[in-house]
Amino acid sequence: MKTEPHAAPSGQVFNSVKEIESSAKSRMEKAVSDLQHAMATIRTGRASIGLLDNIRVDYYGTPTPLNQIGNLHVPDPTLITVQPWDVSHIGAIEKAIRASDLGLNPANDGKVIRIPIPPLTEERRKELVKHLHAVAEDHRVAIRNIRRDANEAAKKLLKDKKIAEDEERRGLDEIQKMTNGYMDKLDQAARNKEKEILEIR
Repeated sequence: MKTEPHAAPSGQVFNSVKEIESSAKSRMEKAVSDLQHAMATIRTGRASIGLLDNIRVDYYGTPTPLNQIGNLHVPDPTLITVQPWDVSHIGAIEKAIRASDLGLNPANDGKVIRIPIPPLTEERRKELVKHLHAVAEDHRVAIRNIRRDANEAAKKLLKDKKIAEDEERRGLDEIQKMTNGYMDKLDQAARNKEKEILEIR
């Protein structure tokens, strides 16, 4: 009797442990890069254009990322400037920045928007670290879920007699090693970000 190859959550079909490992690796890579993207939008005591990544501006009726409608610069560690390509949108850009939860107070001179980055209070730093920990934990859970999917896929190959027990065992060890490696990468990235948030300039 022919059994169906294991289908991954993405609908992917696995016929070998190597395929399972390769799929898990690319999903774990994505979880780490997602975390890095999410962390770029968390404030530190220094200006960074990544801070404005989640801001969308109403551009001819379409919510558009800020970096697609103007040039963003960090002339010094306490200031971000936005130079809209079309100055008629300067008001909409300023409004979107004010409406964000970043607590920023932009001002414009008709051509350029200046966004001073105020120093973080002790209390705000603690809030941001708490938020960072929650974001990092979500990504840890994602990596653990990927490990679970990969382990189940390997067990299914064994059950379907596509691999021998020693190959399954080797696969599970490899998946665990990979999980540990990506967890370390994730933890290191979160520690670096926490250090940046807590650093007093």
